[in-house]
Amino acid sequence: MAIKIYNTMSRKLEEFIPGGEPKEQITDYPPVTIYSCGPTVYSFAHIGNFRTFIFNDLLRRYLKFRGYSVDHAMNITDVDDKTIKGALAEGITLKEYTDKYTKIFFEDLKKLNIEPVEHNPRATESIEEMIDIIKKIDEKGIMYNSEGSLYFDISKFPQYGRLSNLDKREIKAGARYDADEYNKEDVRDFALWKAPKENEPFWETPYGPGRPGWHIECSAMIRKIFGKTIDIHTGGVDLIFPHHENEIAQSEAAYGEKFVRYWLHVEHLLVDGAKMSKSAGNFYTLRDLLNMGYSPRPIRYLLISAHYRKQLNFTLEGIKHSEQALERIDNLIVRLRDIKKEEHNFNECDNLIAKLYFDFTEAMDNDLNISGALGVFFEFVSKVNTLISEEKLSKNDAEKIIAAINKLDSVFGFINFESEEDVDAERIEALVQERIQAKKDKNFKRADEIRDMLKEEGIILEDTKDGTRWKRKK
Repeated sequence: MAIKIYNTMSRKLEEFIPGGEPKEQITDYPPVTIYSCGPTVYSFAHIGNFRTFIFNDLLRRYLKFRGYSVDHAMNITDVDDKTIKGALAEGITLKEYTDKYTKIFFEDLKKLNIEPVEHNPRATESIEEMIDIIKKIDEKGIMYNSEGSLYFDISKFPQYGRLSNLDKREIKAGARYDADEYNKEDVRDFALWKAPKENEPFWETPYGPGRPGWHIECSAMIRKIFGKTIDIHTGGVDLIFPHHENEIAQSEAAYGEKFVRYWLHVEHLLVDGAKMSKSAGNFYTLRDLLNMGYSPRPIRYLLISAHYRKQLNFTLEGIKHSEQALERIDNLIVRLRDIKKEEHNFNECDNLIAKLYFDFTEAMDNDLNISGALGVFFEFVSKVNTLISEEKLSKNDAEKIIAAINKLDSVFGFINFESEEDVDAERIEALVQERIQAKKDKNFKRADEIRDMLKEEGIILEDTKDGTRWKRKK
């Protein structure tokens, strides 16, 4: 089976061929090169941003699951209109301002169990590469200078508008934009390099002092890291125009070669059925949700659960449903670990696991259909629960099933969830064992003390015929 992904450029499903040339084996391919537009570090990232970042994580995890090696970059935009405005407002340097929010961003990624990528370039580290691209565009005669700012002349790049399916009649000939963001209905020449303004940071260049436009930054970082056509570029649908359209124009005008093979874009996240906004009171950062008492694990589950090309309606009730889904998985794993019998009377365990892998892969190969893959997984959970209730599984079967669940979680990232809660798991287990021994010694006072102490910490103990289990209160 081959992976098929929806390419925004062609507007159709395409077979994924890294490097553009088919190979006999997946292991024959060079590393899959991926660039994901990262955060602009002017504030806390919101949950809409994290939907996209979690999709990026799902993509890289699944490619590795299928046997590909991955070389993935996600940038940090640390100079643009918003970051400069924020730094000026706080009266600190741009670096001090962006360092603060960059640190917070990486803390949030860790909380959501998003894997570190191979490269996290900062825009300000690629100024030299930006100037190189601008020089090449200038040599092609596709750039002009106006009052110290450098603009890309879109009238001289006939391919402009392919990605966003632009109506060429909307192009305003000779008009230009200094702003980093603007609407598809107001297409103009865009700024490659901006003339300096009072109190703004600037860099010296052969074209005079100034600072980069937003779009040139990603083109430069991609060129610096990968040096050639990349396999996959990801981002939210809001970046298709103008950001990604302008990236293509700059890079292909400068180097005369294909910029990206596959463009993947993540749909908008809605909150309570509406566009997220502070004025509507439905705007959430990750930290807002954590301060409300929700944990990162069900948030990750909810953000990953819908197909990336469909809008996701995020609700607080949805987090609770995610908690229930995760509890089903956790309870199954506890039941599997409690199986002690050695004899085999179920001969279909290997076939059951093989079917799980096949059906899961079939769903995910179809444009990363995570909702279909989750359906396959929970059908498996139900079957295994039935087999446990019928006492058909041996300890060896249980170990195989847990290994299969762990293998799928290398893609999901929400079962074996690394969090601060895991730090005291050994202490809790030690207390549970102490309580078991206290009961054997008829020291019921100490047993009750341990139970009550753990209860205050949100740990629930369940005494069963197979021993004592513990779990965290949801």
